[in-house]
Amino acid sequence: MKSAGRNPVDRRAHKLDTIAAVLPIERREELAELLTDQDVETLRHLVNEGMGDNTLRALTSDLAYLQTWSLAATHNALPWPAPEALLLKFVAHHLWDRAQRELNPDHGMPPDVERSLREQGFLRNDGPHAPATVQRRLASWSTLTKWRGLDGLFSSPAVKSAIRLAIRATPRKRRRKSAKAVTGDVLAKMLATCARAELRDLRDRAILMLGFASGGRRRSEIAGLRREQLTVEQPVSVEDDPPLPSLSIHLGRTKTSGTEDDEIVYLTGRPVEALNAWLTAAKIENGSVFRGIDRWGNVSRRPLDPKAINDIVKLRAGMAGLDPSEFSAHGLRSGYLTEAANRGVPLPEAMEQSRHRSLQQASGYYNNATRRSGKAARLLS
Repeated sequence: MKSAGRNPVDRRAHKLDTIAAVLPIERREELAELLTDQDVETLRHLVNEGMGDNTLRALTSDLAYLQTWSLAATHNALPWPAPEALLLKFVAHHLWDRAQRELNPDHGMPPDVERSLREQGFLRNDGPHAPATVQRRLASWSTLTKWRGLDGLFSSPAVKSAIRLAIRATPRKRRRKSAKAVTGDVLAKMLATCARAELRDLRDRAILMLGFASGGRRRSEIAGLRREQLTVEQPVSVEDDPPLPSLSIHLGRTKTSGTEDDEIVYLTGRPVEALNAWLTAAKIENGSVFRGIDRWGNVSRRPLDPKAINDIVKLRAGMAGLDPSEFSAHGLRSGYLTEAANRGVPLPEAMEQSRHRSLQQASGYYNNATRRSGKAARLLS
């Protein structure tokens, strides 16, 4: 503790460690070197304010990148607030034109800045950054500036114009979060790989079925699900078939809901059976629903990391003979709406389950499904 008080880097590392339960940090020592005392205090303040875990992780990641870039590009830590010239420099370094770079080697990010970022593991791909990444980092920069009680120039005409012109000069095809949707047929192939009565299969089957049938839940919502959020409901009767088990999932506050909203979705039938089978086999009566399993078959007390949900989707896709690179956890979300469209489920009903707030975004899946099977796409069929 004494050394932590004497050494600024050790002191920051200690402070970062105190928020690790809310903000898991794999590169703590590196962050302690990069971030300033004020940076760490800002992060601690955000934790105390109750900011969402995923938002905090993104802010920390962006802040580390921005500090590394500033040190490489200006040999100084980030100034607060940032002058307009520095914001324009950031845009110029990250949104550039490949064709112009061939004509002018000084166009875009300078080689020494690029080399420094690459050596420290902050830059992996070649070429200009995706506009969405640049805009997100600028938004994080702006947020952190406001949390320091300062006014930034992120909305200045010069900065907005620079971003708009740079994006126009370097058009990029918008990438989907998951290249392919996990529709009903794809899901069936993945579930076929979870046929054994072993804990890992029972867990992964429950994750896939719950993630899809609950409206395509986000990976953070699946990983963070707790037993206390599940409520057994009255069985559902469907025509002459035996009643189907039903339960409600109280999501609480989600990415698109207000702070006071309690989002609720429902599961009926096979997904409930799959979830109950996992809970019974893993002997989970409270706490986190989906947990890690070690090589000896012991179930951890800790919840799965959201990234693990993504890894499970990719693993099961590969085991099913599909290309894992084409699928991700978000494919469950896009797949749910795509499958609902294919089966003729009314859009408002599907949105009640998916909890989409944007009609435009949700209707995109419906429009695409209609266009694929419509007459206009089958003129030569």
